[in-house]
Amino acid sequence: MKTYKDEISKDKLPQHVAIIMDGNGRWAKSRGEERTFGHRNAIDAVRNAINACNEVGIPYLTLYTFSSENWNRPEQEVSSLMSLLSETLLLEAEEIFTKGLRLHVIGEVERLPSMVRDQLMNVVELTRNNTKGNLVLALSYGSQKEILHAVKQISRKVKSGEIGEDDIDEALFENHLYTKDFPLVDLVIRTSGEVRISNFLLWQIAYAELQFLDVLWPDFDKETFFKCIVDYQNKERRYGQISEQLN
Repeated sequence: MKTYKDEISKDKLPQHVAIIMDGNGRWAKSRGEERTFGHRNAIDAVRNAINACNEVGIPYLTLYTFSSENWNRPEQEVSSLMSLLSETLLLEAEEIFTKGLRLHVIGEVERLPSMVRDQLMNVVELTRNNTKGNLVLALSYGSQKEILHAVKQISRKVKSGEIGEDDIDEALFENHLYTKDFPLVDLVIRTSGEVRISNFLLWQIAYAELQFLDVLWPDFDKETFFKCIVDYQNKERRYGQISEQLN
C-alpha cells in the first residue's frame, strides 16, 4: 500500500525539523488517567519522530522537551518529568548511539537536577563522533532567554573592544545563540491543535514553514510525520521574493 513516505522527494528535504510536542495531558485525561500517564506514553511518539527522520535522511531534529516556563508546573509533575527523562536517557542511550545519532542539548541545562544533567552529558559525550543525524533536545529552554543571553555576550565583547558595533549583523548574532552549530529551522510541527509558538526558537524559525496538527502528541506516528514532510515539499518557499523570481 502506498504511503506518504513514498511521495517524499529526496531533493527537497528540510534540513532541520523542530517539533513542539504538545497534548500529553489531554491525551491522558481523555483516558481517565493522570498527566504523567500521558508523558510516559509520549516516548513512543519521540521514537517515531526520530526514526522517521533517520529513514528519510533529515539531518537535524529538535524536540521541545521541557520549556523554561514548565518549571512553574506543579512540583510533583516536574519531579515526575525529570525522573522520566532520567529513565529514558538510561534506556535509549545505546539506541541513539547505535543509530549513529549525535545528541545535543540547548537551554539552561544548569537548572536541571544534577543526576539528569550528568546523564545528558554522558550521552552527549558518547555520541560526539556520530554523523548519521543530530538529535537536539531543548531542555529548560526559552527563546527569549536565549536571545537575551546572546545580547549580553555580544555587549560584553563590544565593551571589551573585541568587536565593534558595526560588526554586529545577523550572522554574528546567530553565532551567539545556543543553536550556532545548527542550520536554521525549515519546518516547525506542533501537535494538539494549539496554534502558537510558545517561546520556541523565535529567531531560528523566521522563515520556517509552520504546521499545526490536531493530533495529540502520544498519537503521533511516522505516517503523520511523513505527511508533514510531503506538505512541506508542496509549499513554495519564497523568502520575500515572488514566484516568477524563483522560477
